[in-house]
Amino acid sequence: MAQIIPGENEEMESVLRRFKRKVSHAGIFPDMKKHRYFETPIEKRKRKELAKHKQRKRKFRFKYD
Repeated sequence: MAQIIPGENEEMESVLRRFKRKVSHAGIFPDMKKHRYFETPIEKRKRKELAKHKQRKRKFRFKYD
């Protein structure tokens, strides 16, 4: 839970900016997007396998110097 306590003379724009930064650091938006729709176990397994494949592909990428 992200919580911001505004200062006495603090403008609303700066409070909102601090709140957005805190929500971003807490990782609330990606979690919210992930749980937006129901995902069947088969879809979840496919998504995890695809992520694992992408990570493996990124790990073994060769740089040409």
